[in-house]
Amino acid sequence: MNREESWKLLCEWTESDSLRKHMLAVEGAMRAYARKFGEDEEKWGIAGLLHDMDYEKHPTHAEHPMIGVQELERRGYPEDVLQAIKGHADYLGVPRETLLAKTLYAVDELSGFLTACALVRPEGLEGLKAKSVRKKMKQKSFAASVNREDIIRGAEELGVDLNEHIDFVVMALRKDSRSLELAAPQTNQQDNRS
Repeated sequence: MNREESWKLLCEWTESDSLRKHMLAVEGAMRAYARKFGEDEEKWGIAGLLHDMDYEKHPTHAEHPMIGVQELERRGYPEDVLQAIKGHADYLGVPRETLLAKTLYAVDELSGFLTACALVRPEGLEGLKAKSVRKKMKQKSFAASVNREDIIRGAEELGVDLNEHIDFVVMALRKDSRSLELAAPQTNQQDNRS
């Protein structure tokens, strides 16, 4: 299990640029939490990177994420990664017992919501704070497909304050904001000296 092979696998299974960026965002948040908790950053990042690898081709509850999990199992990915990926889908009823599984669940929907917030702000992720994110969460029409209850439940299961969780994930995503295309556009200032 390494990052390069996992990225190639993701690209074989997922063509959508926006879905790839979502998985990259979740990877970034997972790596940040792994560092914070003193866990295996590579393993946690790969769990985040591959959690939705089958979603584009197999989006139904009958298939996702189990088709992807079966492929990962066939390739020898660790059981705790497989369990975390299963656990991010509430409808499977797989308990989230490990810190890895709880963290993946906690950052998945939130990463999607933060991406939506950044895309409607001229400054992207820069300066985005929990207070404004929480305000957007109350607007049902904004990023309507993102389950707000999952965001709240994720923070609770992880045992972190929701505001602190939001701010932490914003900081994690900000680190990769250019590659995720969530950064403020760079101004092109020219030297006006004569």
